[in-house]
Amino acid sequence: MGLISLLIALVAEKKLSSPFWQFNNAFSHYMAFTKQLDMHNKVKGTLLPLVLIGAPVAICFIVLKLIDDSLLHLLLSTAILIVCFGCVKTRDVYKQYLHSAFRGETTTCDLHYQQLISDKNLPALGFGQTLIWLNYRYYIAIMLFFVAFGAAGALFYRLLCCLNEQQQLMKQEDDDSLAITSMYEKVLFWVDWLPVRVATFGFVLVGHFSKAFPTWLENVADIDKRPQCVLVDVGKQAEDIMVDESDCTAEPCLLVRLAKRNVLLLLATVAVLTLTGIIY
Repeated sequence: MGLISLLIALVAEKKLSSPFWQFNNAFSHYMAFTKQLDMHNKVKGTLLPLVLIGAPVAICFIVLKLIDDSLLHLLLSTAILIVCFGCVKTRDVYKQYLHSAFRGETTTCDLHYQQLISDKNLPALGFGQTLIWLNYRYYIAIMLFFVAFGAAGALFYRLLCCLNEQQQLMKQEDDDSLAITSMYEKVLFWVDWLPVRVATFGFVLVGHFSKAFPTWLENVADIDKRPQCVLVDVGKQAEDIMVDESDCTAEPCLLVRLAKRNVLLLLATVAVLTLTGIIY
């Protein structure tokens, strides 16, 4: 069932462009609903994130548990997965970046890159490195959480990421806001710890093994290193980026292809585990 949901969701996510199927749209409606309930004033401090995340995840888990019909369970799980997958805005920025690069508009390329790291509140990584991190966040991690914990797990991870992004962009300086921001960062650090190392091992297998494996070994037991740094370090070694520095499309295209191969590897692994009966 999980494999079928993943296959359908990966295909459908790129075809369904309606706002209905975009997580950011659902998230904005959810936040508007919590505002109507005056949730931010009723629930104070770090308890607020627990309620904002816990309530929809618990509802999702309970509803799916109560469904006895296998087909209905598959359809609902797949629909939730489609909504959780991907980020249309990031994909559009990537396409605009490539179009500008092919036209030789390097200044416009830089503007698209700055827009992306500003929207996602990311450090100044290379454009390709930023893309493989976002591919991990919007595809690989969600796939891993879905396989391990079902649709509720995928919803938990995506909701946690969106709440963290929103909190980072608010940039409030009051004590409650700073405590919530710190909480999101700490939770995401540990939530990403194992999935990032699983994802980077995929880079090792689909990329330059002899170069990437030693880097992966160095990072696998480093419990203090930020997940995105682990992902980027291994990703750079897994792909031979021997390109002309004036070609601003080479690095992003190479690393995006690496990320796509990693998605295919994960699908193949899930298929093998499903056929052998290890997962359902």
